[in-house]
Amino acid sequence: MPMPLPLLLLDLDNTLVDRDAAFRAAVADFLAEHALPAHDAEWLMTVDAGGYTPRAEVARAVHARYGERAPGRAVRDLLDRGAADRVVLSGPVRGALARALTAGWTLVIVTNGRTAQQETKIRTTGLDALVHGWVVSEAVGHKKPAPEIFHAAAATVGAGLDGAWVIGDSPHADIAGAAGIGARSVWHPDRPRHRGRHRLGRRRPRVRGTRHFPSAASIT
Repeated sequence: MPMPLPLLLLDLDNTLVDRDAAFRAAVADFLAEHALPAHDAEWLMTVDAGGYTPRAEVARAVHARYGERAPGRAVRDLLDRGAADRVVLSGPVRGALARALTAGWTLVIVTNGRTAQQETKIRTTGLDALVHGWVVSEAVGHKKPAPEIFHAAAATVGAGLDGAWVIGDSPHADIAGAAGIGARSVWHPDRPRHRGRHRLGRRRPRVRGTRHFPSAASIT
C-alpha cells in the first residue's frame, strides 16, 4: 500500500480564491450606489491592501474621505460581506483540488480573518466539500505566521506537521509561517506573466511564481 502523502496547508484569500477581484467588484458597486467617483476604486483597493489593513482602519479612511456620503452601515456591509458574497472558486482550482484529493494529499485551509466571513467564503464556493478541514485565526486565537495556527490545522485532521507543505501568496504570513514550523512552502505572488501547468500529482510541489493556485501547487 502506498504511503499517504503529507498535509497540504492552503491559504484561502488570493490563493484558492481571488479575494481581491471579489472585493474590487464590491467596491465598484459601493461607489456607484452612493454616487462616489468610480476612479476611487484604486484608492480604496490600496487602502485595503489585499485585506491586510485592519477593518477599522479601512472604515476610518472611508469615513474621512467621504463623510456622510458613505453611511456607516454601508461601509460595514462592504467590509463584512463585500468579498465574501462575491468570491468564486474557479474551475481550474476546483479541478486541481480534486486531483490532489485523488492523489492522496490531506488538504487543510489555514486562513487569517474573522470566522464568519472566512467560513462564508469556504462554504459558498464549495471548498468545504473539497478539503478535509480548515482553521480561521479568529477561532483559534492565533494568526499566521504563528506556529500555533498551523498546529491547530494539523490537529483538525489528526495529523502531524512532518513533511507538510504550505502554499500561499504572503511571504510574511505563509512562507515565514512555513519556515517557523519547519515545513516546505510554495509562494505564488500575483504575477500574471508567470504561468504554469494546471496539474497535481503524487510528487513534490515545485516552487514557482504564478497568479493561479493550480500552477503554484503543481506537483510533478
